[in-house]
Amino acid sequence: MNTEELDACDLIVVGGGGAGLAAAVTAAERGASVLLFESEKEFGGSTQLSAGMFTAAGTSVQEGLGVEDTPERFFQHYMDLNHWLLKPGLVMEFCRAAGPTLEWLIGLGVEIPAAVSHDAHTPGLCRAGVEDVWRGHVPKDQGLGLVQVLLRACRANGVELVPNTRVERLLVEDGRVVGVVADGMDVRAGAVVVASGGFARDRDLLDRYYPAAGRAGGDLFVVAAEGSRGDHLRFGEQVDASVAGDGWGLLLPTAYFQRLHHWQSGFPPKSRVHVNARGRRFMDEDDSYAVSGGIIDAQDGPVHAVFDERARRSLPPGYAHWTPEHVAAEADAGRTARAGSLPELAAAIGVPADALEATVARWNDQLPNGRDEDFLRDRTLAAKGSDAAPDPIAEPPFYAARVLPAELVCTHAGLEINGSAQVLDRRGETVPGLYAAGEAGAGVLGERYVGGGNAVANAITMGRLAALHATPAGR
Repeated sequence: MNTEELDACDLIVVGGGGAGLAAAVTAAERGASVLLFESEKEFGGSTQLSAGMFTAAGTSVQEGLGVEDTPERFFQHYMDLNHWLLKPGLVMEFCRAAGPTLEWLIGLGVEIPAAVSHDAHTPGLCRAGVEDVWRGHVPKDQGLGLVQVLLRACRANGVELVPNTRVERLLVEDGRVVGVVADGMDVRAGAVVVASGGFARDRDLLDRYYPAAGRAGGDLFVVAAEGSRGDHLRFGEQVDASVAGDGWGLLLPTAYFQRLHHWQSGFPPKSRVHVNARGRRFMDEDDSYAVSGGIIDAQDGPVHAVFDERARRSLPPGYAHWTPEHVAAEADAGRTARAGSLPELAAAIGVPADALEATVARWNDQLPNGRDEDFLRDRTLAAKGSDAAPDPIAEPPFYAARVLPAELVCTHAGLEINGSAQVLDRRGETVPGLYAAGEAGAGVLGERYVGGGNAVANAITMGRLAALHATPAGR
């Protein structure tokens, strides 16, 4: 780095994921000089690894499909799902800004057609979670596409992008953040936006701020970006920043043998029933991960996905884990239970045989006939565009694979922020010159993940709000 070139600027952004790139573009569009440091060799962070879905209300995409929605309606759902444990003022700012932020992305070149999407990988509008109207906006080319558009906008607007440089600490003078230290050099700025991601890659911080991840034991695997090392928490210690979201994060339910994103690991068979330690069905097997992890955690004992030989054979090839061969290998090794009858399978997983037989019989009576009186899975399958009813679970041998929340996607503990993305100290006062967004800026991602697109929308929306308030025209 050239010391003279990096001597001073209007805004320093720490982190080049969705939040940081959005902040940088927004500030540069307003005429600010912007310097962005990214700790890794490539930009994009966890946003680049995601499906890129963006949750928002009152958008042109919704309007194009005749979906009536408002930020206020989004806010009510968001707060209710999170038991009103979040600050309403901050969440209202997010809900109001998410739609305009999406339109800004579309204006930059992100393609989201006004078309129905039945999954997180087909461009269009899909059901993000358990919302009353669909709010999941899926872009063309997924998270990588979002990052590419934002990077082009950064370069077009003169943002100074510095990869492979990890910021060491903040520069603080008389209680005000006036820059950062990077590569041993002091780099001054009018304000700093911390957008360095979460802490999913730091086990000590996980144990401290998200111990629920540890309950997965050796089955835990992390899909967050490698740069998710908790730098924001260390920066916060310098200015006595308040930490919000302690104990919260997102663990997706997976089979114990999965180790990759589901689009790489594959998908479990449609014909499966989840049973608890009593051998009873307790959920819609395709429930949104907005609620499914909590439902599984609420069970007293382990949860298993029970399916049959026909379901195993029907698994498509080309994935890493949910394939006929891999499931058979897990059964051969004794890690996935396999038995010639349901009573034998019940004994293998330690559940009452009569309960398991009754559970499968009831499932077979309903789901293959297109109805689910108990858990309404037929409606979930329809929302996913799955028209064909599941096959009965009837062909031996039968299998049972343990299911648990074990895929760590993001962490929610970070620097407490207000509706302007300003960082707050332990007294609740703003820290002059310091802003945070994405996983680093806490208060939008709550106890319950609202659904697909929650983290991406939070990152880009709050990154943009941070820049709007941190640049000279906004200060």
